[in-house]
Amino acid sequence: MDFSAAKTAKKMGSGELTLRSAEFRKARENGWQKLEGMVGRVEKDGISVLSASEVTEISTLYRSAVSSLSVARNIALDRNLLLYLENLTLRAYLVVYGPRTGMLRNMTDFIIFTWPRAVRTLRRQLLIITILFVVGAVAGYAMTMTDINNYHLFVPERVAGSRVPSSTREELREDLFSEWRGFISTFIVFANSLFRHNAGVGLLSFGLGFLLGVPTILLAMYNGALLGAFIALHASKGLGIDCVAWLSIHGVTEITAILLMSAGGIAIAEKIIFPGESSRLESLRSGGRDASRLAVGGVLMLFIAGIIEGGFRQLIANTPLRFAFAAATGTIWLCYFTLAGRNEKYGRSK
Repeated sequence: MDFSAAKTAKKMGSGELTLRSAEFRKARENGWQKLEGMVGRVEKDGISVLSASEVTEISTLYRSAVSSLSVARNIALDRNLLLYLENLTLRAYLVVYGPRTGMLRNMTDFIIFTWPRAVRTLRRQLLIITILFVVGAVAGYAMTMTDINNYHLFVPERVAGSRVPSSTREELREDLFSEWRGFISTFIVFANSLFRHNAGVGLLSFGLGFLLGVPTILLAMYNGALLGAFIALHASKGLGIDCVAWLSIHGVTEITAILLMSAGGIAIAEKIIFPGESSRLESLRSGGRDASRLAVGGVLMLFIAGIIEGGFRQLIANTPLRFAFAAATGTIWLCYFTLAGRNEKYGRSK
């Protein structure tokens, strides 16, 4: 073998590769440098530093850089150039398609715009599930008042505790107006337990929507019946009003949250049963966003309800004041879901 000829050919190949790389870089380098400069500015100060025309331009430059990377790979240009383009396109991708805001901003947008808009969008499903809940409550109340022993049909032992048909009026009243047990016991231990239990019920109501919504409907009616039976037990001892006040101080928030999550489950079921012209998967993808937003918002509400139930319910040991607190809470939630996020000019999450 002629080693000198092979060596010469290798040098010629290397020189040709260097020449091709230099020509390729020279023809496109200005665009890469411009893109790199814009990406660096965004990484340092955020997307807001770019003007409207630069936002459009950076997308064009990004696509051009991706095309250059593809060509460079196909014609096997030098390794350093490939690494440079891969790094540049990755950084540019995060700028062009990555999230525009941080976690705090996203959470703020969700609370101010996205969540209340989702509630208004699914108000029909919310109305349906609320009616079913009320029907269950009326049935549970009526059946328990007719025969007090029916109480056990609706209220399981772990929920009833010491509040059973054989309880005296004094025993039931003592539960309604028991003394505050201190900050740690109420706001931390008890509130945490309530939150975990209620969140589990709410998420179950939402998740059962994937089973065509039937379990969600049945669970909503059962929860209503449980509430009705509980009120009936106290009403049979002359404590009906006091019981409603005791429940309402946290129930306005807690029940609304569970109804919202159940409405999300109904919305999921509708997308499965009536996908329209789209496939069921596409219908779920496009229509399930608002349903999931109701579920996330419901968990936030249950956290607030846990704090109220764990502590404030016993701190306010007066029936009229409990009703006043419940009315104020209900008014706040009504105004929030009715009015928040209506300003399209400033609404970023739609």
